[in-house]
Amino acid sequence: MLPAATADDLGAALLASFRHNFQAYKTLAERALAQLSDEEWLRQPAPGSNSAAVIVQHLVGNLRSRFTDFLTSDGEKPTRHREQEFEEPTLAAVPVLRQEWESAWAILFKVLDDLRPADLLRTVTIRGEAHTVLAAVQRQVAHYCSHIGQLVQLAKIIRGPEFQSLSIPRGQSEQFNHQMHLRANPGTNSPV
Repeated sequence: MLPAATADDLGAALLASFRHNFQAYKTLAERALAQLSDEEWLRQPAPGSNSAAVIVQHLVGNLRSRFTDFLTSDGEKPTRHREQEFEEPTLAAVPVLRQEWESAWAILFKVLDDLRPADLLRTVTIRGEAHTVLAAVQRQVAHYCSHIGQLVQLAKIIRGPEFQSLSIPRGQSEQFNHQMHLRANPGTNSPV
């Protein structure tokens, strides 16, 4: 078993990593969504597929349910209506979804700010199933990452060649790596 200080340091590092990852995924989704008009938020690329608005609606519902009263109540709240999250909203609902997106993420970030390293091994439930806080949070990292990947893919499909890359654009990896090397090694001209 690790000494207490080391265990606390590890717990603090995990919490910081979770916060960083959630923030990075939220930002990635927002950069993709910003490239879509309100009308495009409602576009379904194929019959039976989800629009960006539906995915956002689902993420909002999940964030609220999982992280409201996180340590003291089941992560699947009786007030949540998951099936409704997959109903296509109206165009008028898109600005409201943007606001709900922000408020739902704020719930998660408040929980992460309040958690302490010792909380990571506490037990929480989701649909009556027991999880450590560590496992429950990691479960949500994976869940949100998958949906945010869907949002990015939808934006790429909808915008086509007008899509602004959210990472290293194709054909520019070597240039990017060279620039990163120069930042890490000022005064050199080429990677070693």
